[in-house]
Amino acid sequence: MALFGLTSSVPPDLAPRGYGLLLRPPQMSDFPQWSKLREDSRAFLTPWEPIWPSDDLTRSGFRRRLRRYAEDIAADRAYPFLIFRMADDMLLGGVTLANVRRGIVQAGTIGYWVGEPFAGQGYMTLALRVLLPFIFSELNLHRIEAACIPTNAASVRVLEKCGFVREGLARRYLCINGVWQDHCLFGLLNEDLRH
Repeated sequence: MALFGLTSSVPPDLAPRGYGLLLRPPQMSDFPQWSKLREDSRAFLTPWEPIWPSDDLTRSGFRRRLRRYAEDIAADRAYPFLIFRMADDMLLGGVTLANVRRGIVQAGTIGYWVGEPFAGQGYMTLALRVLLPFIFSELNLHRIEAACIPTNAASVRVLEKCGFVREGLARRYLCINGVWQDHCLFGLLNEDLRH
């Protein structure tokens, strides 16, 4: 039986690490640190994210989030990760591989966020450098896509540093902060990462 679209029946270890970072799926014990970082970073994140549900930062909302994540992982639809600094187990942000498509496509889409205290320090670039090889080798994807608002210069820099190629502009692509926003589209192929 192929699990996660792989030829092996052993699921991948969902805790890639490197560059002093550990990426792993969220667990209930992360709630206090996660909710504090998200709340403290709300104004910083709001321009770049969908409107948060009213119960987003509650324990019950987080529990529902974890249930959905577990279902998505089991169904090979999405893989959410929190990003921790290994030196002090500090939560820095998160990255999710979503919209995993198998068959002739073998692709997925990444999205990410970093807490305001850790922005501009290179952590997201390092986190993607940990995650991208994992996605290509352990999850056997061929292509990773990303999209960001054209004015989000920090996000554009992260993607370009990690080898993503700008492929176009999608008009009114995602509803961000309550407004349909244009997005730059980026792509990375498994062979791009090897060069």
